[in-house]
Amino acid sequence: MDRRIRGAALACALLATGWATGCTAEPAPDSRAAAPSRSASPTPSSGAEADPRAAVEAAYRKWGLEPLAAPPAPPAVKPVDLRADGGRVPVISEIPTEEKIVFLTFDDGAEKDPEFVTMMRELRIPFTMFLTDSAVKSDYGYFERLQALGNGVQNHTLTHPNLRTLGASAQKEEICGQQSTLKDRYGTTPRLFRPPYGNWNEDTRAAAASCGVEAIVLWRESMQIKNMQYQSPGKKLRPGDIVLAHFRGPSELKGATMTEMTANLLRRIQEQGFTVARLEDYL
Repeated sequence: MDRRIRGAALACALLATGWATGCTAEPAPDSRAAAPSRSASPTPSSGAEADPRAAVEAAYRKWGLEPLAAPPAPPAVKPVDLRADGGRVPVISEIPTEEKIVFLTFDDGAEKDPEFVTMMRELRIPFTMFLTDSAVKSDYGYFERLQALGNGVQNHTLTHPNLRTLGASAQKEEICGQQSTLKDRYGTTPRLFRPPYGNWNEDTRAAAASCGVEAIVLWRESMQIKNMQYQSPGKKLRPGDIVLAHFRGPSELKGATMTEMTANLLRRIQEQGFTVARLEDYL
């Protein structure tokens, strides 16, 4: 069975739950919530082992979070038409839906924090990885562990260039080369592509289509350390928004860890009454 299909099924079964690059600096964050109480580590008598929702709620408490609502079932018909128009793939930054759901994406792959794997395994939050080979090649296995949780592996070029500065053939080399690398390493050919820095042009669309990509995926919000940057004037989440974050560690997060940044991201989502769904179920 194709890994992507297995990943979608696993994620659905387990979930209970600016044009800028997302690189703006912020003040150093507060330290993470104190260690969990006994209730954060369920015992057999609590029924958590037999009740997946109880286990997830306990995991949220462990990470100092309020549980997100379970997402709706994936739509029977995906709401985005990915047919290329004149040999150029569509460019999207949101999913048309009325459900209070958003979609999490993590870019690059420089940080390989084992605690992030633990956090995502326990919280069962779906997300999509847009990986750059120059960032991930030091430890391909790290992202295999995240993929095994049901999270999609998608294309973010071989070397993270500004594609607008490259000609058509060089763009094709960056995109097609990463298609091949990711297929060899992770077993499936990516369907989605995110241009570094969100920079693209018509050559990018044509190159992506020629490499077998079905859509260029941008974003509506980007997560920094404690807060989001919003593209919309209302400065709030909207149904179907795609959220950008990065695989980053303390050196880029002013001392914060990737798990602390992710916890802050989930707080911002929960505070606005949203939950997280799997992007590949809608594209």
